[in-house]
Amino acid sequence: MQVKKDIAPQDLKGLLVDFWTLSGQKIKSIEQEYDSSKGAPVFTVNGKYSSRGWTEWTEGFQYGSALLQFEATGDEEFLNIGRKNTLEKMAPHLTHIGVHDHGFNNISTYGNLLRFMKESLIPQNDWEQNFYELAIKNSGAVQASRWTKTVDGGYIYSFNGPHSLFVDTIRSVRILMLSHLMGHKLKGENDVSINLLERGIKHILSTAKYNVYYGEGRDSYDVWGRTAHECIFNTNDGNFRAPNAQQGFSGFTTWTRGLAWAICGFAEELELMSLLPKSEFEGLISKKELIEILKKGAKATCDFFIENTALDGITYWDTGAPNIHKLGDYTQVKADPYNDFEPVDSTAAAIAAQGLIRLGKYLNDDNYIKAGLTTTESLLQEPYLSTEDHHQGILLHSIYHQPNGWDNIPEGQKIACHESSMWGDYHIRELAIQVGRMIENKPDYAFYNCLDQYRNR
Repeated sequence: MQVKKDIAPQDLKGLLVDFWTLSGQKIKSIEQEYDSSKGAPVFTVNGKYSSRGWTEWTEGFQYGSALLQFEATGDEEFLNIGRKNTLEKMAPHLTHIGVHDHGFNNISTYGNLLRFMKESLIPQNDWEQNFYELAIKNSGAVQASRWTKTVDGGYIYSFNGPHSLFVDTIRSVRILMLSHLMGHKLKGENDVSINLLERGIKHILSTAKYNVYYGEGRDSYDVWGRTAHECIFNTNDGNFRAPNAQQGFSGFTTWTRGLAWAICGFAEELELMSLLPKSEFEGLISKKELIEILKKGAKATCDFFIENTALDGITYWDTGAPNIHKLGDYTQVKADPYNDFEPVDSTAAAIAAQGLIRLGKYLNDDNYIKAGLTTTESLLQEPYLSTEDHHQGILLHSIYHQPNGWDNIPEGQKIACHESSMWGDYHIRELAIQVGRMIENKPDYAFYNCLDQYRNR
């Protein structure tokens, strides 16, 4: 991509005003028209949200989007939508023992509401605060219970089963961290207390070691910053066996939304771990060593994104997609979501942009910040900003599962395009909150702002 050297957050101010106006219209349309009896909305088909997927991992993004709309605009209609639906519909996600997605569903709802209270966006209420905290504590503990031991640590396994380490979970594991920092303990057999932070750190280390590549000769496709969507382990002896992909083209190519989860997840965990006292890590790993591992993973994945993304900061769905060579050197031109060969995935760009900005601010590295802002500027305009009244999505050109053929191919097109997803819509809103705070010189948006001891540090 071509990083704009002169771009600044203030340059996006007008685009954000237009964005939030459109965003509110989309949220109201879904609230009024979507039939929730069909399950959580996942992605659009011809502009209307539909339900499809392996798990209900997007419901929190639906109500979380309304909460972020309230945060950006102060319109309490959206607060009421988000809070009411969180209370009435999100409880099953707290005790869902079949998924790794707790940090997606429950931080975007309970976590945002608790953060609002701590940041004085909503009135303080002790019982309501206790309710949100209890939700986060339990969700983090349930996530931690999905545990596979390995020869050198362990990981939170994906919904595929105990053999499966997903790169996605590097961002979802943040709810486990919150649970620990709220003083919660997971109890096992014989009342043994299971250290939640230990499990979170071991998961981070496994992801950094196995899902991320560093150009160190691990295999024939070892390139600095490449990621594998899934890593497969032998659960009998805890040994790593092979890289794999569920939604990417292969285990030896980079599915870019997985890359984006790593970019954002490593950067966020780097921020949080830097705030914790050294005493938290005693008996686990030195704080210094952990920080260096997180920095290496974050820098590698960010560098890979910049190197392998189109000129305008929008990425295609997999950097090794089988027909991507037909686009020529796609990194030297703007992405074309309406091409005839391979889809872009705007959601990967939205998730990655947040991580790029976070890492840049942490390292005081202007290039990463401006890379994130370059991508953000592209996403806030057509053809990625959805301006059509009938279309319920806000971020166009999302891809869910290209290998399975789940994504809609509009009439007259040869590839999936012009559709939105609930995770994409949520993350572009989260990115807009982040950039908006930069414009207003407010403290950074962070998931751990719901904790008194770490807020605004």
